[in-house]
Amino acid sequence: MSNGHGTTQPVSITSNGNVMEPNYVTVGRNGHRNLNRSRLLLLTLCSMLLALSQVLFIPHKLYAQPPVAYLNVITEDEEEGRLSFPSLVFAEPVRNEIYVISQSRIIIYTSDFFPIFTLSKRDGIESPQGLTVDAEGNLYVAQGATKDNPRHRISVFNACLKWERDIYLKGFEEADSFIPYRLSTDKNGNIYVAGLYFPGALILNNQGQLLEIISPEEEGRKIKLNYVTLDKAGRIYLVSEEEGHIYVYDEDRKFLFRFGEKGGSTGKLSRPQAVGIDNRNGRMYVVDYMRHTISVYDKDGKYLFEFGGLGWGEGWFQYPRYISVDPIGRVLIADTFNDRIEVFQPKE
Repeated sequence: MSNGHGTTQPVSITSNGNVMEPNYVTVGRNGHRNLNRSRLLLLTLCSMLLALSQVLFIPHKLYAQPPVAYLNVITEDEEEGRLSFPSLVFAEPVRNEIYVISQSRIIIYTSDFFPIFTLSKRDGIESPQGLTVDAEGNLYVAQGATKDNPRHRISVFNACLKWERDIYLKGFEEADSFIPYRLSTDKNGNIYVAGLYFPGALILNNQGQLLEIISPEEEGRKIKLNYVTLDKAGRIYLVSEEEGHIYVYDEDRKFLFRFGEKGGSTGKLSRPQAVGIDNRNGRMYVVDYMRHTISVYDKDGKYLFEFGGLGWGEGWFQYPRYISVDPIGRVLIADTFNDRIEVFQPKE
């Protein structure tokens, strides 16, 4: 049948002989597009976007029921303001308190997540990068250079949270350019320091004197590290973001094993930032900044499962940077770009 524009349209004839008009328009000499095809293309694009959003933002569909449960969230500071880019969360085991670095502040919470105290510039906190608390309650804070103090340092606060002194690192090659980044302590009060991609972790006594440098090696080259922590038994854990590996040493600083595999898929580590240890069973939780996930390993470094994914709701992460496990096994994660600390409980 002619449409009057020189183009023939197909028609259908029903069983009773009636002519059924077509429900689409073909391209004629006037250049009109096929409306049905446009609608089909639009529906296809919408379906693709929906599928993509499900992959990117619904991690519980990616990872079927991991053996951890979402428990709680910390989103406010002491003045009921919103947390801003929290970069660290530390579960202090003696007083059972939680320390959070939120930009240029350190906020302290009770074990039930109530904010009780804030350290800021007036208290000597200017550019906090990492922190730890020893068995006596002394607080050690790695601080970057600022306009007022152009030297990188470790600031020491007593158990009453009053500043006592600064430790300036020296006595080793590249000491002048060393940037203290993450801290931990052992039962003897020694301080372990990971620099910002420095090839080794420093061990200092509590007065800041250098005792030793632990330097993992692979294929004859020293590995750059970005994190250090110790568990209750004294084991030392060193993280290399560049290699995607975690190196484990015993309390005598003897190498035991390494675990983790570099990569961007399930079971691998893209940019590991920190490892949290569950002292009840030795399970290790590794936070991956680029994959927005937590990879979980047993005490021997065997991969078990992962949870999380990129998103904004409960159980999702957006560039997480730190992790800590408290004495009762709760896993606390600094979900940095979502401005919160998420708390999970293993299902046991």
